[in-house]
Amino acid sequence: MNRNFTAFCAAMLALAIMLVFYGGVWSNDRKYSFAETESTVKTVYLTFDDGPSDRVTPKILDVLAEEQVKATFFIIGLQAETRQYLIEREYIEGHTVAVHSYTHNYGKIYSSAESLIEDIDKCNDVIKRITGEYTNLYRFPGGSFGLSDKLISAVTAHGMRYVDWNASTRDAEILNATPNQIFNATISTAANADNIVILAHDSTTKSATASALKDIIKYYKERGYIFEAF
Repeated sequence: MNRNFTAFCAAMLALAIMLVFYGGVWSNDRKYSFAETESTVKTVYLTFDDGPSDRVTPKILDVLAEEQVKATFFIIGLQAETRQYLIEREYIEGHTVAVHSYTHNYGKIYSSAESLIEDIDKCNDVIKRITGEYTNLYRFPGGSFGLSDKLISAVTAHGMRYVDWNASTRDAEILNATPNQIFNATISTAANADNIVILAHDSTTKSATASALKDIIKYYKERGYIFEAF
């Protein structure tokens, strides 16, 4: 009996480890990131949605280059069509260029699993045309929280990994946010996690995010974190 019980416990432990490594980060019963690291090093993943924009994306790239930090850009394909030079710069400078959507039109994208996949592929075609490579990395517009299992399953069955977040600059929530508000929101929402996925935006109205970025990076570097791209 004891031997059987020990074997059962070992099996349950192995299953738990697999869920942690492959199922993402779970907090408050919500899934924040499908793509997680197995590293024991404290890590920050900076992610930027809704770009590229002529006004903000270059400022963010300048800070990242100065600080020697890599990030992940979840792009809107329609905007990238006329700003290919920014996608090229992101790619050449070693950042990850990933799919956010082509139109960012929630009603159309989420009207069916077929519409969702069509939107992903259209954005991915833009990425391939500019960088020469497709990506398998995706962020649902608005995140995966509350979406139907049918939509989520369609994305994973299509060979895409999706990434949510467990910290936020709140730059899409705070009206006319200041750089200090952006900084404080980033730190407070991340709490004391060892693996932090930060949601930020590089759309045209997010100048405060670009202004706060250097202080955010400095804060985490001083606390022993490294920065990685997905």
